[in-house]
Amino acid sequence: MNETEAPLRRRVTLRDVAALAGVSPSTASKALNDRPGQVSTSTKERVREVAERLGFTPNALAQAMHSSRTGTVGLITDDLEGRFSLPILMGAEDAFGAGRTSVFLCDGRGDPIRESHHLKALVGRDVDGLIVVGARPDARPSVSHRVPMPVVYAYAPSEDSQDLAVVPDNTRAGELAAEHLVAMGRTRIAHISGDPTYSAAQNRAAGIATVLDAHGLEQVGPTQFGAWDEPWGRAATRNLLEHRTAVDAIIGGSDRITRGIIETVRASGREIPSDIAIVSFDNWEPLISGSQPSLTSVDFGFKQIGRRAAHLLSAALDGQPPAQRVETVTPKLVIRNSSTGT
Repeated sequence: MNETEAPLRRRVTLRDVAALAGVSPSTASKALNDRPGQVSTSTKERVREVAERLGFTPNALAQAMHSSRTGTVGLITDDLEGRFSLPILMGAEDAFGAGRTSVFLCDGRGDPIRESHHLKALVGRDVDGLIVVGARPDARPSVSHRVPMPVVYAYAPSEDSQDLAVVPDNTRAGELAAEHLVAMGRTRIAHISGDPTYSAAQNRAAGIATVLDAHGLEQVGPTQFGAWDEPWGRAATRNLLEHRTAVDAIIGGSDRITRGIIETVRASGREIPSDIAIVSFDNWEPLISGSQPSLTSVDFGFKQIGRRAAHLLSAALDGQPPAQRVETVTPKLVIRNSSTGT
C-alpha cells in the first residue's frame, strides 16, 4: 500500500509517523511537540514533514494527558447580532493559531440561567480557559470565582478589578470623530447618540466635548440621547434640522443610528457632505457596505480586542498574567465620503 493512502484507510498514528521517519515514537512525540533541546532540528523537520505528508492529526485526549491542557477555550457572549462577538472570536482564533486551539462559542442571550448552563458545560469539557464578551461596555458581574480556569473579559470589563480584561477606548473614539470634523473645517457640530445609561455613549460625548472646547467651539445643542437604532436616528435628526438649521456636521452614536441620520438629511434636500458632514461609530461592515454615501466611521478594533484577549489568556495559562489588569485598545477612524466627499 502506498504510504500516502494511509489516511484514507485508517487513522494515522504516531507510530506510523515514527516508523516512516526512522525514529522512536517517543522521539516523534518530542519533535511534534517542539520540546526544546531534546530533539535535533533536522530530526524535527524530518518528523514534521512525514506527519504532514501522512495527514497525521494528534489525538487531543492524549495531548491533554501529557500537557494538562485540552487545546480548547470557551467564549461566552451576550451579543446576539454578532456585531462585536464574531470579530472578537475571529481575532482570538487568529491569535491562538489555526489547528492549535479550538474556541467553543456559546450565546448567553443576556440570561444568567443560560450563562450558568454554558459555564457548567464548558467546565465539563475541561476547556483551558474562558473569554467572556459583554453585551455592553459597562462592567459586568464576574464569573471567575465560579470556574476552575483563567478568565479574560473582552469588550466589557469585570466588576472585579483583579480580573483581566481588554476594552475599547470610547473617549478616544469621540475625540477622533470631533478632531476629524474640525480638521475638515466644520464648526457647527451636533451629536446624536444612543442609550444614556451606556458608558460608551457618555464617554464618546465627553471626548467630543473635550475636542470642541479645545478649539473654542460649542456643540450645536446638547447631545440627543435615545435608542441605538435607525428610527431614533431619523427622529432626532428631524428635530435637529427643524430647530437648528445652521448645523454643518453630525456625529451619529452608532452605524445604525447614523443610517437614520443619513436618510433624514438627504430627505431634507441637504447634500452630504457639502452641506452636512457625517461621522459614525462601529464601522460595522453589514451597515457600512450599503451606505450611500460611504460612511466615515470609528473602528474599535474588535479583532484586535479578540487577539489581545487570547494573548492575555495564554499568558494566564502559562502562569504569567500581566500586572495591568485592564488593557485598552485604541480605535481608528476610517475616513470615507460622508465626511470628505472624496
